[in-house]
Amino acid sequence: MAQVREGDTIRIHYVGRLEDGTVFDSSEGGASLEIKLGHGEFIKGLEEGVIGMTPGETKSIFMTAENAYGPHSREKIFEFHKDRAPQDFNPEVGQQYQMYRADGMPIVVTVLEKTETGFVMDSNHPLAGKNLTFEVTLEEIVQE
Repeated sequence: MAQVREGDTIRIHYVGRLEDGTVFDSSEGGASLEIKLGHGEFIKGLEEGVIGMTPGETKSIFMTAENAYGPHSREKIFEFHKDRAPQDFNPEVGQQYQMYRADGMPIVVTVLEKTETGFVMDSNHPLAGKNLTFEVTLEEIVQE
């Protein structure tokens, strides 16, 4: 029976959990996820974890933050000054917004706090710094 190798395109169903068991993402009840391995399309720990699986197999893949969404970086926290925001911009702490970097690339930020002069924003991925576990079922190897 065929086994997953780097470079294959595969379809999986998955449930992603935090260390406390909280589900943060799942494909259950929806379409499977198609991934071309080795192209950085998905997180490193998951791509490495499916190598060697066979169609129909289910596997639990644990990964540290470094192999998931990376460590939480203080450098990605910044203050967005009120004078740069639209006049009616009044976000709540915890809300997420899409902003654009100087090069035009979109980033998602989370509002951490409001200050006298603006808003403290965090542009880390919401799962940065967290160890994750994915319960993965290999649906098929689409292309070897």
